Amino acid sequence: MEDKQIVDLYLERSETAIAETEKKYGRYCRYIAYQILCDDGSAEEIVNDTYLKVWNTVPPKRPEPLKPYLGMISRQLALNAYNKEHSQKRDGQVTLALDELSECIPDGAGADIGESVALSDTLSRFIRALPKQTQNIFVRRYFYVSPIAEIAKDFNMKESGVTMQLLRTRKKLKQFLKKEGFDT
Repeated sequence: MEDKQIVDLYLERSETAIAETEKKYGRYCRYIAYQILCDDGSAEEIVNDTYLKVWNTVPPKRPEPLKPYLGMISRQLALNAYNKEHSQKRDGQVTLALDELSECIPDGAGADIGESVALSDTLSRFIRALPKQTQNIFVRRYFYVSPIAEIAKDFNMKESGVTMQLLRTRKKLKQFLKKEGFDT
């Protein structure tokens, strides 16, 4: 079923919308949640919460395309669950990925909604300007929170190569953000 048809089912308040979403994007949402939480049960809860959030936000929203909308919701819910569970202890891939990015993202970034939107737009422009493979590796690491070993395997690279590419990309990001007026 096409995304437009699935969204139409949500707009009609048909419960078939959830079944069709599960059929087409369930695995995708589970992957995102599992990469952050590293627990099948928790990932499953996030997927169900994702469907509930989509049910509650469509209408009035009409997400097109549907996949990134689901990914964004799954990721945010998983990060919220991770932060709640790990508020006292710092460990895991999420912490590693966030620590890596903290060297280039300004302290207090996104403190207000205007700055958050500006930073998000700037990051999107930076990522779109990267070569395709670098773009994919960067997004896999910092959006999907994939481990370096998994990225290396999927891109047929050595882990050290992925690590070096991410380091160089973060340095470029830091320079780009500085040029755009975001001081680190």
